[in-house]
Amino acid sequence: MPLPQPDAEGDCWEPEKLKQHKIIFVVGGPGSGKGTQCEKIVQKYGYTHLSTGDLLRAEVSSGSERGKKLQAIMEKGELVPLDTVLDMLRDAMVAKADVSKGFLIDGYPREVKQGEEFEKKIAPPTLLLYVDAGKDTMVKRLLKRGETSGRVDDNEETIKKRLETYYKATEPVIAFYKSRGIVRQDGQNASLEEFQLLSDESPRASPPPNPLCTQLNAEGSVDEVFQQVCTHLDCL
Repeated sequence: MPLPQPDAEGDCWEPEKLKQHKIIFVVGGPGSGKGTQCEKIVQKYGYTHLSTGDLLRAEVSSGSERGKKLQAIMEKGELVPLDTVLDMLRDAMVAKADVSKGFLIDGYPREVKQGEEFEKKIAPPTLLLYVDAGKDTMVKRLLKRGETSGRVDDNEETIKKRLETYYKATEPVIAFYKSRGIVRQDGQNASLEEFQLLSDESPRASPPPNPLCTQLNAEGSVDEVFQQVCTHLDCL
């Protein structure tokens, strides 16, 4: 089904309603286990899981006017304009705002500008979860998946190229959000009060604004990583 469109009065947007929800950016490389952690968060916390790629594919499949425009753009090999992506995210969030306990924005932002524009046009994120697994770990996981998935892109050469692309795009994003708050690494746990205490003790002239950026150690098992996730989400 196509996503709901705003009416002439703009009532569909209700930006204040979205600002009342917890919004979590989830960033992680291929093979980091990001998707699995999103599934577990949905099951335990009742959040809505949104992926820009899934939204684009669904809109094209719907045959809507916007879907037809998107298909034409993608067939030309052009990038979908950021404003269009943000409109789709906002539509999807508004559609679930009354029933969702929060939103997981999967694989977003892919660049700093995307994060900045999201804050301007939708709402500031509550938290960025950086699901961080080492390069060797991600390669091994993807190769193992390739043994049964049949995906042509699950071979070592292609995987390494995908990871290079991921690191090049993501490192500036993580650096940007780290610069805006206190970051806990390798699964070290801290409550929001402890985060604020650390902020107040920092040498900066003013405390860093949200969002908090939490770097998870994703080298362990699914359950071990999720335990870290829960520690942070339970504090929100």
